[in-house]
Amino acid sequence: MKALVVVGVVLILAGVASLVTGGFSFTHQKKDVDAGPIQISHESTKHVPVGPIVAGVLIVCGLGLTVVGAKK
Repeated sequence: MKALVVVGVVLILAGVASLVTGGFSFTHQKKDVDAGPIQISHESTKHVPVGPIVAGVLIVCGLGLTVVGAKK
């Protein structure tokens, strides 16, 4: 496959996935106390929303790259 087609398909998949999930989450572990053998930490989960406009732009750009890559 050509590189543009592969990148286009990846962008389309990323756009559809962001539409379905509405964003992505990640967990970050922070150390509160580190006093020798005693360690106290906590985890915080953050959610990063991805708007439907961004997902639409990803899908449209992916379709464009796929069409241009297939024509060449």
